[in-house]
Amino acid sequence: MPEEPIEILNTAAQAIFDKKGVNILALDVKGVSTLTDYILIAEGNVDRHVVAIAQEIIETLKNKGERPTHVEGLQTGDWIVIDYLDCMIHIFMPGLRDKYRLEELFREGKIIDLKLKIND
Repeated sequence: MPEEPIEILNTAAQAIFDKKGVNILALDVKGVSTLTDYILIAEGNVDRHVVAIAQEIIETLKNKGERPTHVEGLQTGDWIVIDYLDCMIHIFMPGLRDKYRLEELFREGKIIDLKLKIND
């Protein structure tokens, strides 16, 4: 059975956190965006880290029966977009995230409180 969008967000955010991704932000953009209902934004340190984070998200969600409808940017690794229709995930290198400022584009979206497990 497909995951609920919030479960997809939390699972993806946990995968990002576990791979040492930083500055994780989830937004509810229903009514703000015509493309998706939820956006998850995070950063990796370098292009290889961004790719590793994206691959971890894809594999983790695949194990839960979710497959992205489209993935863009795996070849370059500076900005990767993973589209799960109701959820769109953006993984950036820090400089590119600052340049495109998606948080400002979707500033009317509501911040979602993610449920991350911190492993000791």
